[in-house]
Amino acid sequence: MQAAQELEPITVEDYLAGEPLSEVRHEYIGGVVYAMTGASREHNTLAGNLFAALHDHLRGKPCEVFMADLKVRLEVARAHIFYYPDVAVACDPRDTDRYFIRYPKVLIEVLSPDTERLDRREKFLSYTHIETLEEYVLVAQDKAEVTVFRRAAQWQPEVSRQPAQMLRLVSLDFSLPLSAVYEGVKV
Repeated sequence: MQAAQELEPITVEDYLAGEPLSEVRHEYIGGVVYAMTGASREHNTLAGNLFAALHDHLRGKPCEVFMADLKVRLEVARAHIFYYPDVAVACDPRDTDRYFIRYPKVLIEVLSPDTERLDRREKFLSYTHIETLEEYVLVAQDKAEVTVFRRAAQWQPEVSRQPAQMLRLVSLDFSLPLSAVYEGVKV
């Protein structure tokens, strides 16, 4: 993530109006926008593998899976925030907006050197305020390592590192071996 592009705070309405017209995606935190950097091949492959497996698993069920360009909208300490998770699953019928969701069940971030600290700290703390979020997943791209945080486990991390181990999303009754998560990625 890059430094703030605007010195003056912008309104949520101005951000939402401008974002679909922008060639660059921006996250929004309390009136300040941050340009998103491009993702690596590995990053895209990992997010794509997870999206494809979840999309297949959720076919015919009341949940939807989204990838990269759909924002999550939340409010923390009265500050409006919009993040772009790499993969999101929403099952709540209240989510009817075309450009963001408010009630995700699962959020997945693929870590990169530029975003890992943000994903592990700021986003983790922000996401855990979402009433409907059941699981938050961090996927390393430089090594085979997936960390799952579950509300039911008081957000304690569960780390998997072996190809035969399973990524389990209990809230979706979903399992995928790490070998499938990392298919096409050299780690």
